[in-house]
Amino acid sequence: MTELTKYQMYINGEWVESSSGEYFMSYNPATGEPWCQVAKGTSEDVERAVKAAHRAFENSKWTSMTYSQRGKLLRRLGDLIAERFDHLATYETLDNGKLIREMRGQLQYLPEFYYYYAGLADKIHGETLPIDKKDMFVFTSREPLGVVAAITPWNSPLYLTTLKLAPALAAGNTIVIKPSEVTSASLLELMPLIEEAGFPPGVVNVVTGFGDPVGNALTSHPLVRRIAFTGGSESARHVIHNSAQHFAKVTLELGGKSPNIVFDDADLDSAAMGIIAGIFGASGQSCVAGSRAFLHKNIYDQVIDRVITRTSSIVIGDPMVPETEMGPLATESQLKRMEHYVRSGKEQGANLIYGGKRPTHLKKGWYFEPTIFEHTNNQIRIAQEEIFGPVLTVIPFETEEEVIGLANNTNYGLAAGIWTNNLARAHQVAKAVRAGIVWVNTYRSISPIASIGGSHWSGYGREGGFESIHEYTQSKVVWMNTSSEPMPDPFVMR
Repeated sequence: MTELTKYQMYINGEWVESSSGEYFMSYNPATGEPWCQVAKGTSEDVERAVKAAHRAFENSKWTSMTYSQRGKLLRRLGDLIAERFDHLATYETLDNGKLIREMRGQLQYLPEFYYYYAGLADKIHGETLPIDKKDMFVFTSREPLGVVAAITPWNSPLYLTTLKLAPALAAGNTIVIKPSEVTSASLLELMPLIEEAGFPPGVVNVVTGFGDPVGNALTSHPLVRRIAFTGGSESARHVIHNSAQHFAKVTLELGGKSPNIVFDDADLDSAAMGIIAGIFGASGQSCVAGSRAFLHKNIYDQVIDRVITRTSSIVIGDPMVPETEMGPLATESQLKRMEHYVRSGKEQGANLIYGGKRPTHLKKGWYFEPTIFEHTNNQIRIAQEEIFGPVLTVIPFETEEEVIGLANNTNYGLAAGIWTNNLARAHQVAKAVRAGIVWVNTYRSISPIASIGGSHWSGYGREGGFESIHEYTQSKVVWMNTSSEPMPDPFVMR
């Protein structure tokens, strides 16, 4: 057997062993077999990393850099990613099973996020206040928070890390990243580029391992001033609890049960493709997956026919093959989760009209067919709970008011799709639907300029766009007495 690659952790600009000396396996979802080993971090390793980040923030070359200089480092990092996107994409596909062609596209676009925040780095400024006090000049500034803890998931490791890393660095913070134990390799492959770009030691650190102890130690550390978390709601509750011990600022980008709403005046071909892209792209393993399709009764059959026709031709297989259109799920537990929800849907009366099982032509790996249920009960589990896989529920509706009620009848509020050629309706429904991201006649479009985030069980705070800079800075107000008169005695009546 070929010896597996071993990944150490990256702390204070150096590759280091875990304090335990232990490693754990990472598995290739396409085969179900181990392909590399990753250092199994401990709370002692978290301590090392946080202290290195704290030192870098308090007293290092990073501290003395101008905003423009930090921006140049971010631009250089973007350039290096652009040069080596194919290398990074390969590791991401090996680790989480996403299509190599999808990862190449995503990684080719990723430098734009670093360029965007490189441009913002020297535009983080305050304002002067027209204060209502004589002889007072008052202004604000925005300052970095300090050590940032970033907890990232397995479905898009480099993209979701970038949403935290780029604005955190642009604002002048330092960072400790805990990637998912399922997908650590691609982030570790990014660290040589961090070093080559010129970031000083301790500015960016990676501690690999499991939620307990690494995640717990990181999110409860007294030197961590900011926690950026992407993941599930149960883990988020632990993060919130841990952060409260030292009042760390927190943003949460969690799950969704996003509606894709098709009105009877929509372009039906485009709507059908949007539904398919929304739920079967990335094998449904996306926070913004359009897992609920609401179809107007007048065009219900037409859209269903289009969706099933295209779904039946989706090529499922090896994600490293360019012709593959849908790869495996990231973990074996995800595969079992799909089977559980299919059983639940059937038991609760939903009609399975496509898929619902493992494809018979693939003997290895964690593959699952694109799956479609239709029903009229928006309260059953497959319509209410985030499945995080290629399982679509389809529900008919008659009126605009009805579908807004159905769309909002969920604990989540992350994303939504609206398909209509009526501009007034598009605006009305976009305003009424509870979602942080609304796409009209498109789905899953992204840009570094636009923020993402949700409400309720989908989390709080925003990532991406200029808005996220405020998530990584705090405001300071400075009062200056411009009077030449001495300070009056405060206890003398005037």
